[in-house]
Amino acid sequence: MLKPLGDRVILQAQEEEEQTVGGIVLASNAQEKPQTGKVVAVGDGRVLDNGEKVAPSVKEGDTVLFDKYAGTEVKYNGDSYLVVHEKDLVAIVD
Repeated sequence: MLKPLGDRVILQAQEEEEQTVGGIVLASNAQEKPQTGKVVAVGDGRVLDNGEKVAPSVKEGDTVLFDKYAGTEVKYNGDSYLVVHEKDLVAIVD
């Protein structure tokens, strides 16, 4: 599995099928980028200027909201993932 460095988090975006009011299912390229994902891996945390390490506030298995255009999409073993900085995460979904 991929191991993120520093304050990076690896997410698996949750695909949501979107329908119009008339019941037409939109093609994936016509939909907006998903903004929720499941945390697959978490880095060790970011290092402050004084050398102190700040632990990440999310853990594996959390479902999170992230900024719309955040991160870098990567493919690994046939699966798609999104690598984002922890600062791009907006909230943890309960």
